[in-house]
Amino acid sequence: MKQFAIIGLGTFGYYLATHLYEKGHDVLAIDKNKQRVQEIKDSVSQAVIADATDRKAIESLSIKEMDAAVVCIGSDLSASILATLNLNDIGVKRVLAKAITDSHGRILHKLGALEVLFPEKDLAISLAERLHNPSVLDYLPFLEGYSMIERVVPKSFIGKELKDLDLINQYGIQVLAVKNILPDQLNMIPTGRCVLKNGDTLILLGPNNALDLFREKEE
Repeated sequence: MKQFAIIGLGTFGYYLATHLYEKGHDVLAIDKNKQRVQEIKDSVSQAVIADATDRKAIESLSIKEMDAAVVCIGSDLSASILATLNLNDIGVKRVLAKAITDSHGRILHKLGALEVLFPEKDLAISLAERLHNPSVLDYLPFLEGYSMIERVVPKSFIGKELKDLDLINQYGIQVLAVKNILPDQLNMIPTGRCVLKNGDTLILLGPNNALDLFREKEE
């Protein structure tokens, strides 16, 4: 069981928090809106009314000790930015943040967000791909016991080539792609000579137990 803090309980934050809780994780849901907190309190481990732009309020919630904190504040850019800054300042080891625009996302990265999420953009692109080529995803439901995940490159991987990491033999998982921040591009089916950089994201495919082992060892 892992511990997560979900900050901002709009539609995205609500479903993220409740789904993580359903998966058996310890979830702290945070919003400054009392009604939103009331609506989710029975579907997560704990729900509190707090303003994430207030550093003292965030520090008092012991978020620093959690596995990750996700800033799901979208429309209020200043609140999103301040919340991300506060989480980074207090030493949260993994900060993820929702962004509305590319410029918003770049700011969040600079403020310490290891992963920046674009839910509407990603969903739209995914739907477009499915409409363009429906057969691409037809086979996925039959891959029982397998998953495809994204993982920010661990610090120990930075500067190394994929062939040196040998993930297929070490864990039984395959690197399908590498998302580069600089330049902003997707390197599909990378060769063994691909060098991983700070901020890059791995897209991995493999058995669920192998992916879980990889995450545990490379946290």
